[in-house]
Amino acid sequence: MENPQVSELLSEIGVVLELLGENTFKVRAYENAARAVDAYTGRIAELDEKQLQEISGIGKGLAEKIHMYCSIGYLPYYEDLKKKIPRGLVEMLRIPSLGPKRAKLLFDKLKIDSVAALETACAEGRLAALEGFGEKSQAKIMEGIRMLSTFRDQHLLAEVLPLAERLVAHLKKCKAVRRIEIAGSIRRRKKLVKDLDIVVSSDRPGDVSEAFVGADGVTEVIARGDTKTSVRLADKIQADLRVVADDEFPYALHHFTGSKAHNIALRSLAKDRGLKISEYGVFKGKKRIAAKDEESFFKIFGLAFIPPELREDRGEIAAAAEGGLPDLVTDRDIKGILHVHTNWSDGMADLEVMVKEAARRGYQYIAITDHSQTSYYAKGLPVERLKKQMAEIAAINKKRPGIRVLAGSEVDILPDGRLDYDDDLLASLDVVIAAVHSHFGMKPDEMTKRICRALEHPEVDILAHPTGRLLLTRPGYEFDWEAALKCAARHGKSVELNANPQRLDIDPVHAKRAAQLGVKISINPDAHRVEGLDDMRYGVWAARRGWLGRKDIINTENW
Repeated sequence: MENPQVSELLSEIGVVLELLGENTFKVRAYENAARAVDAYTGRIAELDEKQLQEISGIGKGLAEKIHMYCSIGYLPYYEDLKKKIPRGLVEMLRIPSLGPKRAKLLFDKLKIDSVAALETACAEGRLAALEGFGEKSQAKIMEGIRMLSTFRDQHLLAEVLPLAERLVAHLKKCKAVRRIEIAGSIRRRKKLVKDLDIVVSSDRPGDVSEAFVGADGVTEVIARGDTKTSVRLADKIQADLRVVADDEFPYALHHFTGSKAHNIALRSLAKDRGLKISEYGVFKGKKRIAAKDEESFFKIFGLAFIPPELREDRGEIAAAAEGGLPDLVTDRDIKGILHVHTNWSDGMADLEVMVKEAARRGYQYIAITDHSQTSYYAKGLPVERLKKQMAEIAAINKKRPGIRVLAGSEVDILPDGRLDYDDDLLASLDVVIAAVHSHFGMKPDEMTKRICRALEHPEVDILAHPTGRLLLTRPGYEFDWEAALKCAARHGKSVELNANPQRLDIDPVHAKRAAQLGVKISINPDAHRVEGLDDMRYGVWAARRGWLGRKDIINTENW
């Protein structure tokens, strides 16, 4: 269990307690503990209860709960708490801009206890008439409901992957398991996933199924059999186990990795060659063609191995037949990080701590890019404060910390496209990242002009998180991608692939187009805490989904 998940759980408990009308001190205790976990630079899951109590803001009771959650993957106390309020009220809190206080007000005043009831009330205009809301709030909530409906039952890859990895680690202890792999959309590294798929080979499927349903974190057994077992995990995530004979494993792994569109395209190719594909094999008539692994599976069709990230029926089969698959970027290719925050602005860690941790992870350089002055809500740096930070960075570099520290800034792009600092100050920085942080509702053509004006600025190096989206909670602003990418190409600018799992912004399709236009991509974690540095892997996976190789990524280069 990673620190952000622990922090989120504590915050959610505080929210539910507030909905239940618990005293303010108890609510604040959970909120403070969540902040303490956020600020902690080590791994909370590695601490015992005594060590947890040494963290300011975490007492004995909270330490017990945190330790239990990290150990078994869920917290019975929280599950029991949620039973005390209408089930729909908790779901309502997933709607952007609707916090616990407002949800409780709606329940008390209008008896709204579900998303469906809230949608009806909005349609009837009852929220607009309620004190503290109004027409704009009602419209925002309706937009949030539509977004919630679109992404219902979907989860961030970063939330589900650790659960899958723990299940695999648990199953590997079962002696009946021969081969095991995570499959499905997790293996393809999609940014959002609905469920969790694991494929196992064994000649004792009953023993594997028994081990699966007995894993920590399983809250419900949905179905159980020798070939397929389905369970429910915490947060209602479904996990499916498929058990096959060992000689069927390559076919099953390919089939259950998907995507559906990729599998259909490959079946069509097989049919043209007089073959038939299923999860049990590739058949010529009744005879199964042997394949020991996925590489030999693809060779049956005269194809090079297709990495799971590319299996979306976007030309990968033709490319594999013609020897045209890209040499995809890997974690080992990344030499530096060009977008992190420290506690000079809204980050949680000291500047030197972030530098030390980046060096420990093997990076050759790191750019410190705290927010600019207009982002006052994120403690953006006024001019003099930025100059002081630059001086501190220069002093750190003199100590030769084993990593080069670059002075940078995430500079706001103002509504008219101007930047938040003057040209002389921007010219004195090593890295300038331009970002939209306000006025998301601009018309697409106006937003395009705004972005392009920033890209035309001679001191800008990178366009950060291009759409400004937050997955599952905030849609991105609209603009003309083609125009913006061509502008970046003309002026030699890079576009960021923001590796934060809540962003993963730019999408694979646009990343691929950027590479075609010669626009370099900068993969960055946008880290606000030490653990955020490890989000780079999500960015690398997203880049691979966009067919990007080492040559397409700017921070695979030396600085």
